[in-house]
Amino acid sequence: TCIFVAVAVNKLPCVAMWLVLLLAFIIVPAALRVSFGIHSFYLNTLLKIFEWATLRMELRAKQNNLQLYKPYTNGIIAKEPPLSLQQEIQGLRDSASGLCSEVEFRMTDVFYFSRKGMESIVDDEVTKRFSAQELESWNLLTRSNYNFSHISLTLSVLWGIGLFIRYGVLMPVRVTLAVTGIILFLILTTFVGFLPNGRLKAYLSDKVHLMGYGFCVRALSVIITYHHRENKPKNDGICVANHTTPIDVIILANDGCYSMVGQLHGGLFGLIQRAMVRSSPHIWFDRAEVKDRHLVAKRLTDHVADKTKQPILVFPEGTCVNNTSVMMFRKGSFEIGCTIYPVSIKYDPRFGDAFWNSSKFGLVSYLLRMMSSWAIVCSVWYLPPMNRKEGEDAVQFANRVKAAIAAKGGLVDLIWDGSLKRAKVKEAFKEEQQKLYSKVLLGNSRAT
Repeated sequence: TCIFVAVAVNKLPCVAMWLVLLLAFIIVPAALRVSFGIHSFYLNTLLKIFEWATLRMELRAKQNNLQLYKPYTNGIIAKEPPLSLQQEIQGLRDSASGLCSEVEFRMTDVFYFSRKGMESIVDDEVTKRFSAQELESWNLLTRSNYNFSHISLTLSVLWGIGLFIRYGVLMPVRVTLAVTGIILFLILTTFVGFLPNGRLKAYLSDKVHLMGYGFCVRALSVIITYHHRENKPKNDGICVANHTTPIDVIILANDGCYSMVGQLHGGLFGLIQRAMVRSSPHIWFDRAEVKDRHLVAKRLTDHVADKTKQPILVFPEGTCVNNTSVMMFRKGSFEIGCTIYPVSIKYDPRFGDAFWNSSKFGLVSYLLRMMSSWAIVCSVWYLPPMNRKEGEDAVQFANRVKAAIAAKGGLVDLIWDGSLKRAKVKEAFKEEQQKLYSKVLLGNSRAT
């Protein structure tokens, strides 16, 4: 880099000046994990601009008799705690007639299932978790303006200035940081991979990984607040967290090293995976191995049993959810019998939407959208470690951990499987509802 800068100084003074500033104030501090502490000023300035633009937009719309769209806060409608199937059906029966108390089919039961079907259509709890979180105010981003920029000339000019800053200034710097970080990461992990196993290799591997994730954090302008660091995962367990975006990995690994678990990929991502595993004990599976649950469980168990290895990082939802909810946790990670370290991650959507809608955007286009946002702001809460209780099965343990994560991050705790966004409802879930209704018809003791 220094040779390239020296050559550029003689040939192109303007380009050379840009490279020197980039090297001195961005690349070197990123490599050394040094921050100049301007994040607070940057975010507060943006918030004031957003507030002014929103007020200006509302005033202009009022003058022109325009109706602006106002979403619910966080896109969530407050609801009462749901009643069980038995309670709701019994309530319908009581309201229809209190004369008959026999346990048998009654026509009023049809209304319960009809109402539930209509509610699922009108207020679908699954599909709306896989669309961008709605905002109450405009943050001057193209993807959230709803044509508000055309309400007045002032707002159009402000939006245009923001567009130039994001794509003309911020994005080139971020792309440069990302490319520099990836190249350095590939070179250094390859070098560390040639070292013999021991303390020196483990130490250098941790430093290289932290440096690589530090570059990624700065390339995406991620601003993170970590809470309760005394609960950070240790080498004797598995770290589980809610999943909004692929950069969840970067968010957590920037504060400590983890062993990743995932499927092997091709292309650039596969190249990075192979570089990572050279210097650190990550667990990558090919497609055939992923389907073998016993093999996966054995490799996880063997890893956790080795106290010299880093904690495993797992996202039990298995898919990205839009920063409003936590969906069903898969039980595989909770069958191992080790300590679980829950982590709750919550993003601030005012500066940029971190949710990855994989059915709409590819990984590269998604990352470019992130790099063209104002910033990615999030909070991370490390929860106290949790262990499986006596008599508690893996599903119950997973649900207890999920509830704790949702409560800490202010997220909605849902029972639905995230795979429903691409697959049909499993027969087992239908059978469970049938069993619940059979208890109403036959009584709890006779239902099977």
